[in-house]
Amino acid sequence: MTLIGLTGGIASGKSMIGARLAALGAFRVDADQLARDAVAPGSPGLSRVRECFGPRVLNDDGSLDRAALGELVFSDPAALEQLNAIVHPEVRRLASESFARARAADPDAIIVYEIPLLAETGRNDEWDLVVVAEAPVDQRVVRMVELRGMSEEDARRRIANQASDAERRALADIVIDTSGSETHTLDQVDELWEKLTSGRTQRTS
Repeated sequence: MTLIGLTGGIASGKSMIGARLAALGAFRVDADQLARDAVAPGSPGLSRVRECFGPRVLNDDGSLDRAALGELVFSDPAALEQLNAIVHPEVRRLASESFARARAADPDAIIVYEIPLLAETGRNDEWDLVVVAEAPVDQRVVRMVELRGMSEEDARRRIANQASDAERRALADIVIDTSGSETHTLDQVDELWEKLTSGRTQRTS
């Protein structure tokens, strides 16, 4: 099994890279999806979020109001830390289960784990390879404004709440530049896949 930690700041192009690796044959695990699962209706995580932040972060049906929670935590570092303390342990548990399923299905599986907060959580000792998606901050802000409908102020605040490019680069084995065309990004991913699979062939030959 080869475990790849795929990270990058918000709107850096991680999903494009993860989707391409999955199309090429990797087993893809998305930490953002696991984070949603961790606070799904009826989950212990959601109960703890309600205890911590009150009913203001819930919809009328009792599900999590992600917009309200996001507005709260991304303007308050202490609140963000509280939320992370609830969600991160559950995400780690769900991720471990996903890795085990992939390994059981294929002992030689290449698993790509999209984890936006790899640098923030300091989990850099378990990966066979760390891949960082990178684009300039201003370009990422434009993507967030144009593609996600966010204000520039909110976009810059969210970027500021994450690790810096330098902090992510310090963990990187490979940096994929997503500032150019989609083709340019995918060509880099294809090159990475070729290296991964040729190495696997050599190990098993």
